[in-house]
Amino acid sequence: MALAPTRERTAARPPSPAPTPSRGFWSSTLGKKTVMAVSGLIMLGYLVAHVAGNLKVFFGPEEFNAYGHWLRVMGAPVLHHHWALWIVRIVLLAAVVAHAVSAYQLSRRDLKARPTAYVHRRKRASYATRTMRWGGIILALFIVWHLLDLTTGTAHPGGFEEGKPYQNVVDTFSTWYGNAVYIVAMLALGLHVRHGFWSAAQTLGVGNARRERLLKTLANTLALVLTAGFVSVPVAVMTGVVS
Repeated sequence: MALAPTRERTAARPPSPAPTPSRGFWSSTLGKKTVMAVSGLIMLGYLVAHVAGNLKVFFGPEEFNAYGHWLRVMGAPVLHHHWALWIVRIVLLAAVVAHAVSAYQLSRRDLKARPTAYVHRRKRASYATRTMRWGGIILALFIVWHLLDLTTGTAHPGGFEEGKPYQNVVDTFSTWYGNAVYIVAMLALGLHVRHGFWSAAQTLGVGNARRERLLKTLANTLALVLTAGFVSVPVAVMTGVVS
């Protein structure tokens, strides 16, 4: 008696899990641009506060060192010594990592979307737009050097003095390479802020045709003020205004 042929049973593949809202948001181009915009604005807020603190160097060593001491004890007596400073550092580090990762992934996605060159030449982008990626790399390298120089003292020229930021700043900007590295990085920062602020406004839906001139003026002003403020410190040391 012939046996009826049996059908080969195949195991049913389990359905792929639906992406969670947070994962779906991060996977989208808009999500990455939003993360990049928000993290950039967090860093911009820090830069404004940082340049205001740096300018205290013009009021002499006593006031600048007192400012450095206040950074270590801010939040007291509610927060313990250095706690508020570490909270700021952690938030800033998270913003830097989120900004860098989203920028890298967006760049890779853009390259994959257009593997061949454009048939027609695109409209020439601004200098700031064309140097955003290199500017980001320059700033990332500068942050490492800056921390090793004036935070840990590992790469500091001369003798690093804990609790004496005024003398440490003067030591750094008394060297030609300290001035060169800092000024180049601050010029890159100005271009980055100029383009980044405008891009963040567009991503977050703040920009429109009516506000375009105002936002561009604000972006240019922020970039100029931050660059001039940061660069003024090494220039002041070089010229003997701060010594």
